Amino acid sequence: MEQFRPRLQKAAEQLDLNLTDEQQDKLLAYLDLFARWNSAYNLSAVRDPAEMLERHIIDSLSVVNLCGTSDEDRSPLIDVGSGGGLPGIPLAIIHPERPISLLDSNGKKSRFQFQVASQLKLANINVVNQRVEAYQPDTRYAGVVSRAFASLADMVSGSEHLLAPGGRFYAMKGKIPEDELSALPKGIKVEQLHALRVPGCDAERHLIVLTRAV
Repeated sequence: MEQFRPRLQKAAEQLDLNLTDEQQDKLLAYLDLFARWNSAYNLSAVRDPAEMLERHIIDSLSVVNLCGTSDEDRSPLIDVGSGGGLPGIPLAIIHPERPISLLDSNGKKSRFQFQVASQLKLANINVVNQRVEAYQPDTRYAGVVSRAFASLADMVSGSEHLLAPGGRFYAMKGKIPEDELSALPKGIKVEQLHALRVPGCDAERHLIVLTRAV
């Protein structure tokens, strides 16, 4: 996967991310594992590693500075419906001090996540193989992030019990889902709506940040 390093570096620069050599190494190693496990574990319909880099890794990096993740913020985050670990694993690589849980009900995908966390020595990752409705964490999360997991209403109703007071939902979407926004439950408001600038992607991408209305 070394041939993809220049593309990764260029995309990171365009996203105002200053990746260390170690972070680049881990992102490329993650891409390699994703590509090798994909056929057996059905992690993605995308089969070309170059396209995986664009549509999965770089797409996930586009929200690194928008999900409340920073070197100073060490509050826990959970990636709901994480699948192959997107965007949770890239977030964990960029912010190794922040605890990040990856939740998915699919056993194969959770095993893949565990393999990545073990092989890449991502000590801040916690793999949770449960349905979101059934998961009762000891400590609730400052942020619940989801990448095309469900409708906004379903995301909120299914995972609201995971969110700490003052916490936020971060929903990665394509076009702005006006119908989903109008169907949000009472007491949930849109705090921010970010148009994402994803290098190499012409399609519309957005991050919707939701909070409980005070």
